[in-house]
Amino acid sequence: MTSGSGTVTSPWFVRPQSADHAARIFCFPYSGAGASAFSAWPAVIGDVELCPVQFPGRENRLAHPHYGTYEDLADSLVEPLEPLVDSPFAFFGHCAGALPAYETVIRLAERGLPGPACLFVSGQPAPHEASRDRMLTMTESELRAGLESVIRGRGMVPRPDMIDLGMGVLLRDLEAARAYRRTEPVRVRCPVVVLHWRDDPEVRLDQLEGWRQYADSVDIQVVDGGHHDFMYARDELLGLLTSWRDSSAARKREPKGIA
Repeated sequence: MTSGSGTVTSPWFVRPQSADHAARIFCFPYSGAGASAFSAWPAVIGDVELCPVQFPGRENRLAHPHYGTYEDLADSLVEPLEPLVDSPFAFFGHCAGALPAYETVIRLAERGLPGPACLFVSGQPAPHEASRDRMLTMTESELRAGLESVIRGRGMVPRPDMIDLGMGVLLRDLEAARAYRRTEPVRVRCPVVVLHWRDDPEVRLDQLEGWRQYADSVDIQVVDGGHHDFMYARDELLGLLTSWRDSSAARKREPKGIA
């Protein structure tokens, strides 16, 4: 929906999108999280607007039915994205959030809509290896302890009611992760940049190599920090996330060949 001010509003996005910026990055949160995972990120980097995606069934969309599967999530997201893909854009997905981001790239192509200029994957093995996710084998007590640790890491006190609410979201998200199966890679047209967090105890660098089957251009970059340090929006990460804009500008400046 477009408001009178020229901005696009939708429950899928916590910030209204403006037509004042040259490009956008749509940010997909990890299992159990919502758009607030990107609350420390700036609204704009240079000429790039950052657009956290809010999945249904959490935070300000807690009353909305859970999305069900990653495939259903991607199908549902295409329509609200359609009015926003008229300018250059990229996708960023952290951990399991990279999987519905990838599925959305496929859905856009299937419907003849513009695709992203780049897909950024942060700390997540390739789709055909997603079932190896350590969280899928963790007990509820282990998951609860992990959730408490993440909340403390964000400077908050993990109250029991907060943990109970978060566990409800996390368990439903993990059901979607368990149901996800893509045994045959589908190659996307855009470059894929895979980020490995140097101090990540959950995902090893070699576990990210499977993404090389998913695009003609796959670049694996090592960045400083641990698994959840993406939330702090450090300069190194933000610089990488806007690098595709530099590449696009360089291509436009290249002299055209003569046929």
